[in-house]
Amino acid sequence: MQRDLRTGLAINGFDPVSYRFGSRPSAGLPEHELIHEGVVWRFASQANLEAFRDAPGIYAPAFAGFDPTGVANGVAVDSDPGQYAIIGSRLFLFRSAENRQRFLQDAALLAQAEDRWKSVLRVVAR
Repeated sequence: MQRDLRTGLAINGFDPVSYRFGSRPSAGLPEHELIHEGVVWRFASQANLEAFRDAPGIYAPAFAGFDPTGVANGVAVDSDPGQYAIIGSRLFLFRSAENRQRFLQDAALLAQAEDRWKSVLRVVAR
């Protein structure tokens, strides 16, 4: 999972569950932290922490939080948690508004990212 190398926080401390509710994601709080797969996640509430703990695959961003347009090009590109889209049931984070718009307009990018994700993940995991 993409994380801040200084703090260890996933998605810069934003609450991954909050993307599904309301108009904007919420910052997580230190009192609602969970370590999942070696990464620290923060949540706006205990209820959100429990929802994530029970079903992380539903709430964690696709492609481990890396920008899917970069993944489609075969590279892991850090994202900005403020640039996002929920497509179907998946949360996608993007590096920029331009990448987000490009991804939303070109359906082929998702298929390309899916095809290249395993090879990108192998490089990231090193």
